[in-house]
Amino acid sequence: MSCRRAFSVSIFCRNGGEILLVRHRRLDTFLPVGGEIEPGETPLEAARRELLEETGLDGQFPPGLGVEGTPPGLIGYEEHEAGTKGLHMNFVFVADVPARDLTPCSEWSEARWVRSTSDLDCPRNVRELLAIALVTRPVCGSPGEHPNP
Repeated sequence: MSCRRAFSVSIFCRNGGEILLVRHRRLDTFLPVGGEIEPGETPLEAARRELLEETGLDGQFPPGLGVEGTPPGLIGYEEHEAGTKGLHMNFVFVADVPARDLTPCSEWSEARWVRSTSDLDCPRNVRELLAIALVTRPVCGSPGEHPNP
């Protein structure tokens, strides 16, 4: 296993029961928004920053999804070898956003709000995490969402 490490975040944005996925320009596949964690940032701080930078949206990260001490909105963690970057460690979040009006970003070429990835070109882990993000309890009062009983 490589000694180099790359830390990143992915954010599955929710609105009206659908999830935002974007076509990543460099990778030419559909992914959630996200990016690398900057020095000194926590994963949650990076998720908030990346969400705003890549969509223009501010989101609410639902509390209480994991064990005590888990950052709000954290639904997963994954790691894999990533070429010259070494071991890529990714913290996966869900955020409830109040709108669907996106600010264009140079990192993506197309955006879609989806309930399923069946007709999209995207990695298997994105399909699996999208399913988790859809069933995770939304923040009460989020537009278009209804809390689970």
